[in-house]
Amino acid sequence: MLEFVLVLNAIWFGMGFHAFYLRREIFAKVLVANRDHRDNGAFDALVESGRFLGGFNFALSVLNILLVLNFGSFDRDSQWAVLLAFNALAHGSQFVGNIPIALQNRRGGGAWNVFDGVMLRIFVIDFALAAANATAATWLLA
Repeated sequence: MLEFVLVLNAIWFGMGFHAFYLRREIFAKVLVANRDHRDNGAFDALVESGRFLGGFNFALSVLNILLVLNFGSFDRDSQWAVLLAFNALAHGSQFVGNIPIALQNRRGGGAWNVFDGVMLRIFVIDFALAAANATAATWLLA
């Protein structure tokens, strides 16, 4: 089960790298759906900020790949629990960051639509992976 969760983390963070870094302009268009709001320096800054988000996602993906490849390096459950708790926090912070936008969506506002398409998948998958990592960490400590 532990290796499976690590592989899921690596895949998801790798997809984040792909979306935010390699396809940053397309992802910025998802966030700023209205074409009339894209012709300004703020939109350009949003596009370029994808490099930072993508870089973090790349590092987290590589970390999880290295953990799978070096599975025997950690011999105590508490060591694995710390790493899984870190992953849970990484995914959970993304999920929690979208909650205020989701609440604004329910009132007809929000900077982007959390409940549609790509953003909905991100919202749900980040929650699921936060829960999976937290559950695995708790299971290892029990």
